[in-house]
Amino acid sequence: MNTILRLLVPAAREAVRGRWLLGLMIGLALLGELLLRFSGGGPTTLVSLLDVALILTPLAGLVIGTMQVHHAREVTELLLAQPIARGRLFIALYLGTALPLALALVIGLLAPFAWHGLLVGPDAWRIVALAAASGALALVTTAFAFIIALRADDRVRALGIALAVWLVAAVLWDGLILLIALGLGARPIEGPLLVMLAINPLDLARVLLLLGTDAAALLGYTGAVLQRTLGTDVGRLALGSALLLWLTVPPMVAARVFARKDF
Repeated sequence: MNTILRLLVPAAREAVRGRWLLGLMIGLALLGELLLRFSGGGPTTLVSLLDVALILTPLAGLVIGTMQVHHAREVTELLLAQPIARGRLFIALYLGTALPLALALVIGLLAPFAWHGLLVGPDAWRIVALAAASGALALVTTAFAFIIALRADDRVRALGIALAVWLVAAVLWDGLILLIALGLGARPIEGPLLVMLAINPLDLARVLLLLGTDAAALLGYTGAVLQRTLGTDVGRLALGSALLLWLTVPPMVAARVFARKDF
């Protein structure tokens, strides 16, 4: 544990040094402030911030994580020449990249609501849940970034793969779901929709935050089906469990790739 902590501090300092995280945090805070001032707060602001968070969080996690792995490659090779276990080094590198990003997102999302005193009230749990979901997605997408960067030695190629993953998961996924639903015609669509939902953590977070609220209609074509099948306490528990699984499996896969990587 002491070894991990000694490695974690410089890794986190290196991640913060580029000022990307500071800009992201300030940008989210300013956006939240503008939405609170012009939309009057409430569910509208939360839904708008949710859309922004679901686009920016995976993009930041994939891009920053990929760049960090390649940027720290020489330092990683130097540390691997020392008597340091690969598992501990991976934990330090991963947490040193993912935790500052998650913290920047959480602070940026909560800051305007805290400034206006909205963290105490009936909607406070939704605000905190949005920030927590963004932080969780930052951890997931950073793990995916590590997998991509460790598999692709060329920095440009790794960044291109990361951007392609973000484009599919954050932008094109709803279109894919709609095409599948149209292709099934009159046949039952619940099963395929739930499978498509489970394999995209962004959709999991969005559905989990919107189910049971007046904004559930914004889920699009899948809204009615998901509201009927998952709009219960058991359904939300299943969604939360699936999201926790996403928090566990990608880092484990990234750790395995790191352990087998020939630097």
